[in-house]
Amino acid sequence: MTLEERFDQWAEDYKRQGRLEGMTLVVQRHLTRRFGPLPTEVIACIAAATVEDMENWADRLLDAKSLDEVFRPS
Repeated sequence: MTLEERFDQWAEDYKRQGRLEGMTLVVQRHLTRRFGPLPTEVIACIAAATVEDMENWADRLLDAKSLDEVFRPS
């Protein structure tokens, strides 16, 4: 891998990390607003999530009636 390719990869990784951090903040904020203070287990789950997890949860929280519905297995 050339140095240029490495820089491109680092830039992509940086963008992905920034996207994940932003999604984490928004999902956590919306969950708190909808369901009240979040249990420690939910906060830990969110902290360990992938972008794909966040996308799924963001979609589900619109219609979910409980935290369990948001975090059910896919």
